[in-house]
Parts: sequence; C-alpha cells; structure tokens
Amino acid sequence: MQALSCSFPLTIPVMTGYVFLGVTYGLLMQSAGFPSWLPTLTAAVIYTGSMEFLMVEILASSFDPVSAMATAFMVGARHLFYGLAMLPKYGNTGWKKFYLIYTTSDETFAVNYGADIPEGIEKSWFYFWVSFLDQLYWVGGATLGAFFGRFLTFDTEGLDFVMTAMFIVILLAQWEKDGTRLKGCIRDHIPELIGLGASFMCLLLFGPDRFMIPSMVLILAALLAVRKPLERKKEEEQA
Repeated sequence: MQALSCSFPLTIPVMTGYVFLGVTYGLLMQSAGFPSWLPTLTAAVIYTGSMEFLMVEILASSFDPVSAMATAFMVGARHLFYGLAMLPKYGNTGWKKFYLIYTTSDETFAVNYGADIPEGIEKSWFYFWVSFLDQLYWVGGATLGAFFGRFLTFDTEGLDFVMTAMFIVILLAQWEKDGTRLKGCIRDHIPELIGLGASFMCLLLFGPDRFMIPSMVLILAALLAVRKPLERKKEEEQA
C-alpha cells in the first residue's frame, strides 16, 4: 500500500488527460455505431490511445488487415525505444514484468522512467501501480464515454480533433523541454523538425489518406541516421 500511496499522486496529471481522451474515444465509438461494450474491450486489449482513435476509422472502413497491421506497427514503433530504455528498471520485477511491458504507454513510460522513488518503497510495486492506475484511467474513461454516448444527441462531428490537439500539445511540450534543457538553438530541435518536415513532404507526395505510414517510416529512418552524429556532437560539447 505504501507503493500505491506513493505512485498515485504522480499519476494525477495522467488521469486528467486519460479520462478526457477515454471519454472522447468512447463517444466516437458510440457515434460511429459500434456496440457500447466495444470501447471498453478495445481500450483494455489494445491500450494505445493513438491507435485506438485510428481504429474507429479502420473498423468503419473496408476490411484491409495488411494496412491495419502496418499502421499499428508504425504507430507503436516508438515503444521499441521505450522497452530498451526501461530494461534496467524492469529487469528484476518478476511476474510483474509482463504486465509492465504490456502497459507501457507514453505517459506511463514518462512517469516510471523519471520517478524518484523514495527509499523503502519496492520499485517493482511502484512501477506496477503507476501502470495499473494509468490503464484504469483510460479504460474507465472509455467506458464512461460509451455509456453516456447512448444518451447524448448532440453532433459529435469534429470531436476526433482531440487526437490532433493532443499531438500538437505533445510536440509543443517537447519543443519547450528541449529548448530549456539544451541551448535553444535550431540544432537542439532536430527530432521535432524531422517529424514536421517528413510529415509535410509525405503529405504532398501521397495525399492526406496515405501519408501516415510513409511519413512514419521516413521519420524513423531519419532519426536513426542522425542519432550517432548528434550523440558525438553532444559528447564533444561536454568534453
């Protein structure tokens, strides 16, 4: 219980975002004509907010499993790096490791990776409760949205813009963080600029309906290409 009481305050910001986004997801699924139990099931099983919002369109469109699989892989590819970063922390967590891997969302990774766990608190249980609470917020929000969506009659057109707004906020937060942590020059914002440039270029080349997968591939390739030069430059500056 000490681990729970220690982890809960750190998840409050995640709760405010996850509940709102979860409710929005549940409303979108309900407005798209899906049964009220499906948002809860997909929220618990898929548990990756960005992909679940995309699933609304995927499930409502013609059956294309290859495209759906490729989209899911590219959207979730960033979790490969999350897993590598969390190896030292999740390495000795016993049976909890599988659940921790499954529930490593963006926000859960941020909390668990940067948490300063007090002495006397079992780290594996701290990580577990952060992961469990974050998932509970998301699934609970989706369930609420699906439930109340049956009684709402207002037009939900444009509600899916919340996903675009969330990504814009994440981009701005990352831009501000890098500008504060580093020197604030353009070179310090190379990852963000790569994302913007690659997405815009693929949008022009492939159009709004097909640009996402090529842009994700291009972003991943570009980030891997510039990683070592940036690391060498950083080591030279610190020397």
